[in-house]
Amino acid sequence: EGNRLSLNLSTSAAGSVQVELQDLAGRPLPGYSLADAHPLYGDSLDLAAAWKGPATDVRPLSGQTLRLRFVIRDADLFSYQFQQG
Repeated sequence: EGNRLSLNLSTSAAGSVQVELQDLAGRPLPGYSLADAHPLYGDSLDLAAAWKGPATDVRPLSGQTLRLRFVIRDADLFSYQFQQG
């Protein structure tokens, strides 16, 4: 439940994290694909995943079972959570 996907992460200066949201078969959801995902940088306890179309809003996906794909480049991902924000 929630309207955003919050990440606890830490990247190097050259690192990044991207998130793709998929259906149960592993197909990217329109607007939430890796090609739409903004790279996330920095050291944060609460950084919202973002995409080109819906920005950070994941409310349209509420109630669906999802798969999450993380692409992590020279970074650490400690946790993630859907939350109100």
